[in-house]
Amino acid sequence: MKAVRTCILVADGTHARVFLNEGPNKGIEELHEYAEDKALRQSGEIATDEPGRTFDSGGEGRHAMEPPTDPKRHEKQEFHRELAGRIEADMKKNRFDRLVLVAPPRTLGNLREQFARADAVKIHAEINKDLIKVGHDELAKHLGEVIAL
Repeated sequence: MKAVRTCILVADGTHARVFLNEGPNKGIEELHEYAEDKALRQSGEIATDEPGRTFDSGGEGRHAMEPPTDPKRHEKQEFHRELAGRIEADMKKNRFDRLVLVAPPRTLGNLREQFARADAVKIHAEINKDLIKVGHDELAKHLGEVIAL
């Protein structure tokens, strides 16, 4: 019987680590680490243009228009889209059989949304925790709840 290979994606808004588990009693092996290059920029540095101006609907005053989305949040969503694309490509190449997502709530929601569009990705479990900075041993303790290590 073939062992089930599990991809473990541990992420937050600006960093991600990808691990592989090749079956029970095999532990985890770190495959990749990703970081958003633009992660440390402030929203004002991303959107350097002054906001547009519009007339007030009830008079002669003018005011600045709010951008439709926060530029920093948009960059995080783009980072998550890129991560999802990489994981999906590996799944299509049969490098993994299933996926475990480990991320804080907002990141988990963004990733879930991205993977919902990918028919090749099979999400096995989700862990709603920020574990991006923990070591292998600590991560393995949390993963033991959802897969046999």
